[in-house]
Amino acid sequence: MTDDELMGLAIDEARAAAAREPADVPIGAVVVGPDGTVLAIAGNRREADEDPTAHAEILALRRAAEVTGRWNLAGSTLVVTLEPCTMCAGAIVLARVERVVVGAMDPKAGAAGSLYDLVREPRLNHRVELTTDVRGQECGDLLRDFFRARRKRAAEARSDQID
Repeated sequence: MTDDELMGLAIDEARAAAAREPADVPIGAVVVGPDGTVLAIAGNRREADEDPTAHAEILALRRAAEVTGRWNLAGSTLVVTLEPCTMCAGAIVLARVERVVVGAMDPKAGAAGSLYDLVREPRLNHRVELTTDVRGQECGDLLRDFFRARRKRAAEARSDQID
């Protein structure tokens, strides 16, 4: 599968995360093995699981490790709709992921080229190949629409309390 097709799987998972109750921030991730086999697909579950570490990337890496029976995911590719945060970037490096494909960049919290560049930090023992802006507009729009709707619901709830 191409990066574009894999990002489509991640986007589908992001949409599913937002559609759940309680809704999670729409972020999806896919881990692909060295042979191109999809090992894991996950979406954010922080709200659903009440778990601050239940980011899409972490869940996908965990599932990929379960599938392969190894924590070392050398040769694998992680495709994610939003640039990984510092926690996820650290996990990516520790799992020895070879390549990360990112949809939208995150200038406020990104750790794969925006705010930080942990995945390519030369002082660490592993560096990751990075591809960015794969369906970036679509991934960014998904997040913007989610937060716009959330703000609108919050404003309506405040308005209802005043009436």
